[in-house]
Formats: sequence, structure tokens, C-alpha cells
Amino acid sequence: MAATHPPHVIALLYEAYLRLQDVVLDAGRSYDDRIRPAHSAVFFHMEHDGIRLSRLAEKAQMTPQAMGALVDDLEELGYLRRVPDPADRRAKLIEFTERGDEALRVGYTAIDDVERRLAALLGEDGLAELNTTLGRVIEAF
Repeated sequence: MAATHPPHVIALLYEAYLRLQDVVLDAGRSYDDRIRPAHSAVFFHMEHDGIRLSRLAEKAQMTPQAMGALVDDLEELGYLRRVPDPADRRAKLIEFTERGDEALRVGYTAIDDVERRLAALLGEDGLAELNTTLGRVIEAF
């Protein structure tokens, strides 16, 4: 009989990410049921003072075409707008609308709830250690 191996750390991290992301996405959907999981790539990588599409795509590790489709979608839903870039009037910056700011507040509230739940599960020291460890992994790779 073959020995079973525990899940690899990558599988565990991915599963944890999916479950935690679901909490935040559920909050987003309670705000607006048109929010899709793919939109999180935009919300997560936006810069509040505005960002060019090419930079947003680069940060999200997506093609500009794929990111452009998500930005178009969120612009149509009223969360984003394109404005002239003061540094180069030919270029556009993507920025949040008031509705986008409100959606961010909803998302941050959900993230704060996840952090509270993790602190209750792991303890404050455990959560701090998790943050430190994940930060080290991110820096190393």
C-alpha cells in the first residue's frame, strides 16, 4: 500500500488563499452582485492616486489586453474612470470613483474581519508570526 503524503505547502497556501478570498468576494458581492472574482486583480493592484493600464497589468501579471477588459468592465459598473495623466496628457490614468472608494471600504472591512478571525484562531503572536513568515517567503521568491 502506497504511503499518503501530506499536501505540499504550495497547495495549502493556495487553498488558504481561495478560502480567504471567498470571504472578501462575498462581501463585495453583497455590495454589488455584479462583482466577479477576476475584478480582485484590479482592486488589489490599483494605486489610489491613479495608475496607467500598463503598470496595473504588470503588477497583476496580466496582459494589458486582459487588464483592459477588466478595467472596461469596472468602468461600466461605475467603480473606475479614466482621466488624463498630468505627466503626459496623451496617456490616461485609471482612478477610483466615489463608488469605487465605497467598494474599497467594504473590502477593507471584510479584510479586517478576516484578520480578526485569524487572530482568534492563531492568537495575536501566531498572526504576527504568520505575517512575518509570509513576508519572508515573498521576499525570497
